[in-house]
Amino acid sequence: MASDRKSWLRRRVETALARGLTRAYSTVQVDPQKFLLQLRAAYRVPISGYHGVFSLEVAELDSVADSIIRSGMKLAAVEGAGFGLGGLLTIVPDLGILSAITMRTIQKLSLLYGFEFNTDDEIAELWIAAASAAGVDLSRELLEKEVINKFVPRVIQRIAARASTEVVEKWAGRVIPLASSAIGAGLNYWFVRAWGERARAHFRQRHLQVRQRALAEAASQAANLLPIATDTSIKN
Repeated sequence: MASDRKSWLRRRVETALARGLTRAYSTVQVDPQKFLLQLRAAYRVPISGYHGVFSLEVAELDSVADSIIRSGMKLAAVEGAGFGLGGLLTIVPDLGILSAITMRTIQKLSLLYGFEFNTDDEIAELWIAAASAAGVDLSRELLEKEVINKFVPRVIQRIAARASTEVVEKWAGRVIPLASSAIGAGLNYWFVRAWGERARAHFRQRHLQVRQRALAEAASQAANLLPIATDTSIKN
């Protein structure tokens, strides 16, 4: 009986997450320009554009990332406490909103570390980060990355399937009537924290790779100019 209930709950969670992530993909997105203003005003990040983050100390970006994740966690906890009062009856709208909060947190982390999502390639990279946050291996789906309208829905289904397995044991506690509000708040708080930390690790690694490539290119250019400078000094 318990196994049947968990199976039913897993299907409900997977469906709710898939719908919520699809909605987040199509309608709920962070405005890069507004978020840039927020970074400058609220977080005191001294940049005129997202390319500027590559000249800042990584520790400064990490500190802002911590704040972004904490904000998402608090928002998700408040939302989970409200919907949690309904127990399992409100799990679908709860997970739909939670998906939007989580994806907006991931989008903000992407922008913070210097990666916008204006082109199809950038959108694909954003969903690769979301999959990484969910612990999903996309090795097979990456072949279709160029066709964004096919790639994203497949990634969403993979994320929803993986996440439903990860959280179903914890969400089952929402059947407890009086405790469901506190449980809902705690679960949502945990969900955004776990996904936010994994997404931050993904974008931070990519950010460091871009910096390393830039340093290597600068060193290569300097090495190419050195023989010309040496030649000139010898003639003089």
